[in-house]
Amino acid sequence: MTTKPSMKAFTEQVTELPPGLSPVDNYAGERLMTSPFHERQAALNLRDSWEAWNGYKFANHYYDVEYEYICIRNLCGTYDITPMQKYLIEGPDAEAMLNRMVTRDVNKLKVGRVTYCCWCTDEGRMIDDGTIFKLDEGRYMLTSGSPSNAWLRMAAFGFENVTYVDKTDDIGALSFQGPMTCEVLKKMGFEGIDTLKPFGIMHFPFAGDTIMISRTGFTGDLGYELWITADKGLELWDALYEAGADYGIQPYGEAATSMARLEAGFILPYVEFAESLKTVHFKHDQTPFELGLGWLVDFKKPHFSGRAALLEEKKRGPGYVLTKIEIEGNKPAEESHLYRDKACRKEIGWVTSAMWSPVVKSNIALAMIQPKYLSGDIWAEISYKKEMKPRWKIAKCTVVDKPFYTPARAKATPPPKF
Repeated sequence: MTTKPSMKAFTEQVTELPPGLSPVDNYAGERLMTSPFHERQAALNLRDSWEAWNGYKFANHYYDVEYEYICIRNLCGTYDITPMQKYLIEGPDAEAMLNRMVTRDVNKLKVGRVTYCCWCTDEGRMIDDGTIFKLDEGRYMLTSGSPSNAWLRMAAFGFENVTYVDKTDDIGALSFQGPMTCEVLKKMGFEGIDTLKPFGIMHFPFAGDTIMISRTGFTGDLGYELWITADKGLELWDALYEAGADYGIQPYGEAATSMARLEAGFILPYVEFAESLKTVHFKHDQTPFELGLGWLVDFKKPHFSGRAALLEEKKRGPGYVLTKIEIEGNKPAEESHLYRDKACRKEIGWVTSAMWSPVVKSNIALAMIQPKYLSGDIWAEISYKKEMKPRWKIAKCTVVDKPFYTPARAKATPPPKF
């Protein structure tokens, strides 16, 4: 009878390979990559809590989600956005190509500025959202949450004088958010950073290279994003954390980010919307108008992908629209159904994101609701557990027109000192 070799025997066999020859890693292509900041982040991730984003290993949280959230709102924190896709788009046709691809008018974007945008299929279904940085005339950086190589290749068809290069792995990026961020950056010697306006860009010498700092972020608070060549990542991290030591600097992960972005009313892929190129069935995705992003669609500019379909939708109106609501009580309405009546007989929508907001002191949510019911009563059927026993409650909802949390410091230039 043959027996299966033990793991110990296999290990011994591997270690006895000839000198200079290492064992083959059959799963090398499946292992997650690490960002330029991973060495420092791993030491601080006390809970060893990691997730995957675009093939990278990144933190869900480091120590405690609520503590990391409090740092965003009261001190300062770093969130690794290296896995975000970054494309350098250059050439005389770069502006025209981007203008045909995205729904917003890129012609209006000035050098040294950033704009939020989205792009759609010909049916007007949203593929992804992201930001466009105008680095110089005919030179842009496009960021997106998911890879866009295939779509960029199609979008560039017909334009002879444009190139696009995936720079994701070449650029390390940190989102630096919170009320103390400007003071920390000033302490690092980035002179004039306090004059940078929201969605503006500045460049500074750093470690024999150049760092790009944009006043952008995903928290709705005062904050910046720091962009550096990958080989300078650890130097940036060490300098930032040395300068921020007296300001409570703390890394934060995806969980705290999701809390802050919900308070700001920002959407999240696969929570508020599904990327249309990845859905199984037509209309299991969304349009900009359904997501409350109609302000990103500019019909005054020439043809762009999805223009005809979006124009038709604007005329007839979307079937559902993403809406901010406050809900009575303190039970988060995660995955709740919404109804026209308290008896829950007429369903009119559903909740996409929900939480009890510590800073707003309210039970908040984003929800897809049929527009014709926005002016009347809305009720949420909330399920929760109390001592492991399933329970239900019906709670009244109130439509909110503005972001749940918008501190004045987020737009103030210069930001307030503390």
